[in-house]
Amino acid sequence: DMIRRGKANLSYVKWAVLDEADEMLDMGFQEDVDSILQEMPKEKNTLLFSATMPDQVERILSKYMNKPVIKTVGDRNAGTANVKHMYYMVQARDRYPALKRLADFNPSIYAIVFCRTRIETQEIADSLIRDGYNADSLHGDLSQAQRDHVMNRFRNGTLQLLVATDVAARGLDVNNLTHVINYNLPDEPEVYIHRSGRTGRADKTGICFSIINMKEKGKIRLIERKVGREFAKAKIPTGVQVCEKQLFHHIDRMEKVQLNHEEIDSFLPVIYRKLEWMNREEIIKRFVALEFNRFLEYYRDAQDLNIDESKSSFRDRDDRGSREGGRFGKEARWETRESRGGGKREGGRSSGGNFKRMFFSIGRKDSIAPPGIIGLINEVTRSRDVTIGRIDILDNFSFVDVDAASVDTVLEAFANKTRNTKGIRVDIAGDREEGSAKPKRRDGDFKTYAGGARPEKRRPKPSSSDRRKGKRE
Repeated sequence: DMIRRGKANLSYVKWAVLDEADEMLDMGFQEDVDSILQEMPKEKNTLLFSATMPDQVERILSKYMNKPVIKTVGDRNAGTANVKHMYYMVQARDRYPALKRLADFNPSIYAIVFCRTRIETQEIADSLIRDGYNADSLHGDLSQAQRDHVMNRFRNGTLQLLVATDVAARGLDVNNLTHVINYNLPDEPEVYIHRSGRTGRADKTGICFSIINMKEKGKIRLIERKVGREFAKAKIPTGVQVCEKQLFHHIDRMEKVQLNHEEIDSFLPVIYRKLEWMNREEIIKRFVALEFNRFLEYYRDAQDLNIDESKSSFRDRDDRGSREGGRFGKEARWETRESRGGGKREGGRSSGGNFKRMFFSIGRKDSIAPPGIIGLINEVTRSRDVTIGRIDILDNFSFVDVDAASVDTVLEAFANKTRNTKGIRVDIAGDREEGSAKPKRRDGDFKTYAGGARPEKRRPKPSSSDRRKGKRE
């Protein structure tokens, strides 16, 4: 933005440093990075740091660096040999219950739970804390003091579950993690490798769980090829299995507890008198129930969270990733930004295909660029599966072509008040080719970012300059 406004002159730059390059590109700033580097002299020295080396990073090396020297710490894009990879297939709505059940089935778990966005990270952590788990969150909205406090609690074992984003967890180094849990799969297979490599260190074994839905099977197959190992498909434990596991864990703890005989012996006469009316069997039952009753109550009527693929309405073209690599394509590294939501914008006057044009009440005057709109949609919908076509940004508002199958998802997400941080209005747009910049009514209602219905007369009216620009663009 400063370059475009003529406030920054980069022609004298001698050193350029790109830190966290893979994360920067994954957030949608490819065009911005290109624009900035093109303003710098070719003779400069460039340093690039990246935890993973996806194709976008390789492209920067070849385009902007002269005979780059690559220094690798550890095996490049290689998974840890001591890590067991497992995935669990559930309905998208059952991710959180599945996470809790996996945590309960592994009573000694010490894990990082990876989420996509800061909002999702905080919500999952808050839910776990509310449900009685030793958990906390780590993301970019924390102050440095809060971040240090959370990291220290996790390092010293006060926390069992740390819910984190990839960027926030980069500075955390813990050697004795038992598990890494992918609450959502990352957008790049290299990021999966980086995540899973946090467990199974120092000659210890580790486990990497991924909670997925049917649509993500192709991603798993692609990661398997990248890692060079087959992942085990596992079933979410039943309520009975969880209760049994917790019972034996409770018994093991009682067997291994360290007794301080000198301190306890003085209380034994009173304890004996207090419990003399019960026989041994009754005492054992009551001590077990004291800790165990809450699990029995919670899981008494627990449903099966596993998907029965034979009965599922979703048809995966090919369990191995499809005829040409499945939904990701033969040459695809992943479901990249070019093929998924938050993806590459399509050129021309129209995106073509089955797209719907949507109105967003944010434009150039709000200092928004296409990557910002992509990131906004990803964050508010808490998904990167929304396919985006052409983006037209005017002074006061923008038009975005969204895959028709995702229109309702976008509308509902922006109508959710808990996600309303900027008051952005979103709706299906009118026919752009007829020169209309007004959003049209949908089923009689005008759904906005804040939800509810809105009378026709209060629709935003574009300025004459916006209409002229709309026709030119």
